[in-house]
Amino acid sequence: MPKVVGVRFKRAGKIYHFDATGFEDLRVDEYVVVDTARGRALGRVVAPPQEVSEPSEHLKPIERRATPFDLSERERHRLQEREALERCREKVAEHGLEMKLTKAEYNFDGSRLVVYFTAEKRVDFRELIRDLARTLKTRVELHQVGVRDEAKLLGGLGRCGRVLCCATHLCEFSPVSIRMARLQGVSLSPGEISGVCGRLLCCLAYESETYRSLKEKFPKVGTIVETPYGVGRVKSINILKETVEVELRSEVTVEVSAQELRERV
Repeated sequence: MPKVVGVRFKRAGKIYHFDATGFEDLRVDEYVVVDTARGRALGRVVAPPQEVSEPSEHLKPIERRATPFDLSERERHRLQEREALERCREKVAEHGLEMKLTKAEYNFDGSRLVVYFTAEKRVDFRELIRDLARTLKTRVELHQVGVRDEAKLLGGLGRCGRVLCCATHLCEFSPVSIRMARLQGVSLSPGEISGVCGRLLCCLAYESETYRSLKEKFPKVGTIVETPYGVGRVKSINILKETVEVELRSEVTVEVSAQELRERV
């Protein structure tokens, strides 16, 4: 059976699989050079070679292990990216275009520069592309991204104090809805449930299914229940503590375990 290896080209990026024939001893965190649809690329091994019965698609082979020169060239290109991004911003200002440049990335051999940007509306950047190509003396591509992708590219700290999930381990964005916040009893204030990108926090989806399954074990708010202290109406539930607040007929509110309740028919 053939062996495949998982390679990632960007931090928290999608994992691509390649034929590991001839490189069965590759280890995680080693760097390899591979041929992709966009040309040769330098990637990091994130999943060691594993046997598969039948690959779902034709896999390209590993071209070779990365050399110290390859890695030093990558660092040189990273330093050049900062200067290139500043030059691009200057040209955007000269052309009077309403676009915000986020990041610039050179490819493996430095023959192509990809610049990511955000804009509120469609931008005609054909003249800008030609001007940048002449200035930077390389092929330039402009890719428009959304605010979530912008946060992923730039990184930063979330309201929890940790590095953004999208910049560390989230390969793809999952749908997040306001219903998830309601289900978890989180404040619906935009400042409380929005990330640095201005969209709903991705982490609202992490425990949504757990909350959903646990909530099924609780009576609904407003239900009449029997407690060890008498009959009352459910005022609120606390899924994490697995308790329920019940207002008794005496107008006294008590907090009891969900297991101590019995719904009154």
